[in-house]
Amino acid sequence: MGVGLFQYTVLSVLVFLLGALGLMIRRNAIIMFLCMELMLNGVNILFMALARSKGSVEGQVIVLFVMAVAAAEAAIGMAIITSFYRSRGGIGVDRADLMKW
Repeated sequence: MGVGLFQYTVLSVLVFLLGALGLMIRRNAIIMFLCMELMLNGVNILFMALARSKGSVEGQVIVLFVMAVAAAEAAIGMAIITSFYRSRGGIGVDRADLMKW
């Protein structure tokens, strides 16, 4: 008995919901950033499972593009968080309103 589409879908939903819950609960910018990455990974799992069940490569191509965008987002996001930490002395998102014009 192999792993089917239903099991992959359940795993995908659980990973996505864990990321969404962490994004809503935590106030630390790095933890929120990691939770967004978890949400992207949950979607990637679902794309791969659907591509595998349909026997096509379109889902795999989409996952490749999502991973490329996530890598660029990680580099830019960490640069912004590092800059914010250096200027404000902390990474709590409650202090982010100080960045307004």
